[in-house]
Amino acid sequence: MNRIKELREDKDLLQKDIAKILNISQQQYSRYETETNQMTYEQLITLATYYIVSIDYLLHNTDIRKPYPKSIMRK
Repeated sequence: MNRIKELREDKDLLQKDIAKILNISQQQYSRYETETNQMTYEQLITLATYYIVSIDYLLHNTDIRKPYPKSIMRK
């Protein structure tokens, strides 16, 4: 399953709720969940921050949900 869809459903949110956070239409967000379109780096940062996960988790590069410590990201 698409990670962003899984995270959204875990919080009982609708696509329009997340679209509002990203300042896009529900239709555009739907394209991200179906992987028809790709999110921008800024959108990935926004979602990772909102869900408190790493961008790598959103992109299926890891199965660890926990975000990286800030000290690692600054180096």
